[in-house]
Formats: sequence, C-alpha cells, structure tokens
Amino acid sequence: MLLDRYEPLFFNANFKEQGSAAGVFAYRGELILQEGEVADAQGRRKPPVSLLRQAIALASGEQLQLLAGSLDQLQDFQVLLEKCGADIQPGAIVVLFVVNIPKAFVSTVNGVSVAFYPLVQGLVWSELCEMAALEKADFKGQGATDKVVTLFEGLKNYKYKLPEMSLDEAMKTTNDAKRETHGAI
Repeated sequence: MLLDRYEPLFFNANFKEQGSAAGVFAYRGELILQEGEVADAQGRRKPPVSLLRQAIALASGEQLQLLAGSLDQLQDFQVLLEKCGADIQPGAIVVLFVVNIPKAFVSTVNGVSVAFYPLVQGLVWSELCEMAALEKADFKGQGATDKVVTLFEGLKNYKYKLPEMSLDEAMKTTNDAKRETHGAI
C-alpha cells in the first residue's frame, strides 16, 4: 500500500486508515520534509525543520489520488517532490497552500497541474471544502477516510482559474510572510 511507504514521514498523525472501499486509504496529519538534527547519544531527534502541515493524502492501491497541505515556504516544495514526486502522476489532485507566496498560480509537475495558493492563516481542510463547494452535511455519517474520498470527488470538478507559472518564476516572487497562529493567551 502506497501510504505505508510514507509512514516514516508521519508526524502528529490524526489518522491513517482504510475507507469503506477496498484498497482506499487516507492520511491526515503532518509529513516530515526535513528532520531535525540528532539531539543526543540515544539518537533522539529535535523537532522537524520543515513539514507539510495539515497534510491530507488519499491513495487507492499504489496510486496517489490527492495530496494537499500547507508549506511555510515555497522552497520546501522541492523537498516534498523528493519525498513524494514519484507518486504525483496524471489523475492526482495536488493543492498546496504556501505562506510565502503573494499570488496563487498553477504549475505542471509530472504532467499534473499543482495548484499553489497563498495562506498565512486558516485551515487546509476548510479551504478545500470551500473550493469543492462541500458543506458539513455532505460528510454526515461518514468515517474519516470516506470524508477524504468525498473531498476528492468534489475537487475533481473544480476548475482552477489561476495563471500558469513555472516553479523557477514563482521562486522569484516569494516574500517574508510568516504563518499567523492564534491561540490561548
């Protein structure tokens, strides 16, 4: 199963489980892009240096169907490609929310249109549900993986109205924006 290969990258996992359809698995959590350095003689590591935050992955058999999440900087996309690029094949939907880009764009990677949206605060799940025009009632009574399948089905019909831009061009437009988080004071 495809997601088993990603298991060493799982961090703060919410779930990885099979859906109601045979061979369909989903993961939600974070994916380690760059591990922290070794902290002590026992081999324990410091926290990861970079992550795909709020990651959502859906796989059917050995095919990646959906990959979404949030990157702190566009430069981390190259590392994501090193980890998952071989599985980004035609038919996959890849949507990434990036903190340090000023404008949304689409870039073609391995024959797949990868959508990049700026997002300094917010939730990937909420943004994707809005794109797919899904509401809470659309997920009623479903298990965690089946909710991801419903999201994937909704995103299949979404048409990106974004300019095409190469990754090299996009790297020149990055800014110094930082992720905004709010919590208890």
